[in-house]
Order: sequence, then structure tokens, then C-alpha cells
Amino acid sequence: MNAMDALMGIWLAGGMPREALDLAELRGEGPGLPSSFAVGTAAQASIAAAALAACELGHARGTPRQRVAVERAHAALECTGWFSLDGQAPALWDPFSGLYRCGEGQVRIHANFAHHREGALRLLGLDPANAQRSDAEAALLKWRALDFENAAAERGLVVTALRRFDEWDSTPQGQAIAAQPLVTLERIGDASPLALPPLAADARPLSGIRVLDLTRVLAGPVSGKALAAYGADVMLVNSPHLPNIAAIADTSRGKLSAHIDLRTEAGRAALQQLLGTAHVFVQGYRPGGLAQRGFGPEALARMRPGIVAVSLTAYGTQGPWASRRGFDSLVQTAMGFNLAEGEAFSEETGGAGTPRALPMQILDEATGYLMAFGAAAALWRQQREGGSWHVQVSLAQTGQWLRGLGRLPDGPKAEKPEIGPYLETSASGFGELLAIGHSARLERTPAAWTRPSMPPGTHPPSWPD
Repeated sequence: MNAMDALMGIWLAGGMPREALDLAELRGEGPGLPSSFAVGTAAQASIAAAALAACELGHARGTPRQRVAVERAHAALECTGWFSLDGQAPALWDPFSGLYRCGEGQVRIHANFAHHREGALRLLGLDPANAQRSDAEAALLKWRALDFENAAAERGLVVTALRRFDEWDSTPQGQAIAAQPLVTLERIGDASPLALPPLAADARPLSGIRVLDLTRVLAGPVSGKALAAYGADVMLVNSPHLPNIAAIADTSRGKLSAHIDLRTEAGRAALQQLLGTAHVFVQGYRPGGLAQRGFGPEALARMRPGIVAVSLTAYGTQGPWASRRGFDSLVQTAMGFNLAEGEAFSEETGGAGTPRALPMQILDEATGYLMAFGAAAALWRQQREGGSWHVQVSLAQTGQWLRGLGRLPDGPKAEKPEIGPYLETSASGFGELLAIGHSARLERTPAAWTRPSMPPGTHPPSWPD
């Protein structure tokens, strides 16, 4: 599937006007990065969908439509999420993260957060204080991969067994994902169209839109970063007691960043105060987590009629894995991408088909832009139809879509584009940030991050005047 067809599928599924697609210009070809999967198409189409939807909402607010151009190499590189701080690129993975052989099969462990790492080690009978990776390797040889996957899930840990595509497709969760759409936009309550702030002709299309960003890893923060680039006031709301990953320095570009502790009555009251004038509420916590604190989609619609709620999950809302935690690398492993990519590269190199990750966390990145698309599309529909709206996406649904874009037999031979032309430097609260600029080129009101990336808790939990 070519990128324009992929964009059209996203666009029409969101109920957006077909004529606006004439304003999209998708340049370039090939995989974008070395891969047998159409990762460049996924990056380009999802980014274009987000930018074009923002511009269409700007048009609904009274400004002229504008062209949106996305170049494939730039989009693919942007979805690598590469950055450095003060000249140093941070390590992406904990030493215990990665694939392990079991007595039968293989598993991938995600250990970037200490509680996940320590939980996995304790499940293996190891002491987190002094365990080495070699200890974990030896211990896992006593397990069947599927048994360890299930035991980890029962404890709320993040582990998946390595599967082939056909093995995933035969699971109840694989079948549930195949039956769900890529993005769901659902009207969940009655409300009049929200009165949006006036939009000047030279303002970015989401100027005046207030977004609460309650996300941490990685797709959700990407969605907020995109909305900020198109002009929204995005407030990243972190809990003061939860850890973050290093990528927060990159994904916080353009955002306000506040601390709110939802375990306290004062914290819940502060969030409800912010919600009173918000237009979008994005959340990526475990399924049901925020609902237990009183901020599920239906509760949001009662407190703020007309709100657009955006929910991210790992494995969708249907099937036996609907409540499981997960990250991009684990979803790739569970769904079959790692084995398929390894086999494709072994044909090129003559190797043994060692499982291989995709060249970037494209499920996270593309899902983030699909979230931004869904938010803007639902706001556009809210202006026309009224109502409160719930947008739902998942990493696994994005994976299913990526498979549907087709395979590229010559993709493993592709050269990685030079990253230098796309880098930009900015000051941040984390240090001097060197990162990739946004790949969506808006013809009249260029995308930009006008607020520097700042650490969690830098700003008060209040909207700017």
C-alpha cells in the first residue's frame, strides 16, 4: 500500500472530509529505514494524518486550508526519536531488557523501570540487588516461554513470548485485534459544540486548544508533542511518585509540565479544575487506572461536556489481553514482527534468522500520531455535531495496520538516511537538546515548539492566561 492510500484509510475512518486530502503532499519512497516492513509509509501517513487533521480543524475555525507536505526519510528518522543532551545520547535500554532463551521458546523482558526489572528477577528467584544478566539467562532456561509470559502477566509485569505471525493470529488476542479498527472515534455523551477561542489567520491551527497529557511512555507523549507543534497548549501532568524514561526530554518539547498526585483529594481537585476549560484529555495509563481515580471517559464527559478523551492501550479493549500492560518492543515480539524481520534479514545476509527488532519503535511513534489525529478529528466533529467523544487506539492495532501495509523484499538493503539535515538545537531544562525537527511542513503556519522542554513539575497546574 502506498502512503497516500494509507493516509486515505486513516482519514476516512475518522470521518474527515475527502476533499481535504487534496492538500496532502507525500514525498519520497522506499522503506525509510532498513526494514522488510513499510515503516516509512507508516511514519509518513500517520504524521500527515495528524497534521492535516489539525489544519482541517483550523479551517473549521475560520482560517483557509493549507497544504501539508511530509517527506518520507524525514518522517522515518523523526520516528526513531533520536536526541542528545549536552552532546550525549542517553542509553535506551536497561541491561536486563531484551530477548532471552527459555527451555522452550524465547521471551522478551522490558526492564527499563526498576519495579518491572525487580519483579521479573524475583519471579526468576533472583535477588535484584546482586543479580547479573547471566543469572537471568540461566534461570530462564528452566521455564517455558509461554509459562513465564503468563506468570509475569499475573504479577503485572511486562514480558512477552516470541511468536510467529501465524502463532499470534491463532491466539484469542490476535483474533480480537484483527476484528478492531485502527482508530475508534465514539460519541459518548450529549453536548453543544464547544466555543473555541478565536483563531488569527497567521496562528497555528490548534492555537487556543487546551490539552491535558496524562501519558508517560512513549506513544502518548509523542501525541502531545505533535499537538503542541500545531499550536495547542499542552500540559503534561506527571505523578510525583512515578518514574519517567529519558525520552521525556525530547517528547516534552512545546509542553507545560506539572505535577499532580491523583492519590490525594487535593490532586484530584486540581485536575478537575484544569479539566473545566480543557478541550482534550489524553491518557495512557493501564486500562481502568484513571477511571479508579474518577477520570474515566464517561466521568470526563459528565464533568466537562464536549471533551475529547483519548485512550491508549497496549492490546486494545477486547480479548483476554485487554488489561495487560505492554510496550512497543514487547508488542513487536508477541505479534510476530521480530521473527519475520529476522528471517527477512537472514535472506539478505545468509545468516540464521536471528530475531530482529524493527529499526525504530514505530508502533509507539505511529500510534502517537494516530492519537493526535484522533484528537483533532474528534474536535472537528465536535464542532460540527456536538457531543463528547472518546478516541481509542492501541499499539497492537497499529501493529495489525503495519502488517497490512505490505512487505518490502528489498527493504533490508536500504541505506539509513543521513540524520544531520533534520536536526535542530534548542535550550531545555534538561540541557542543550539536539533532536529531530518535525517532518510535517505546514504551508502557511509552520509547526513549531515555542515552549522549551522542561522537567516534570516545572510549571504550576494552571493554564496560562
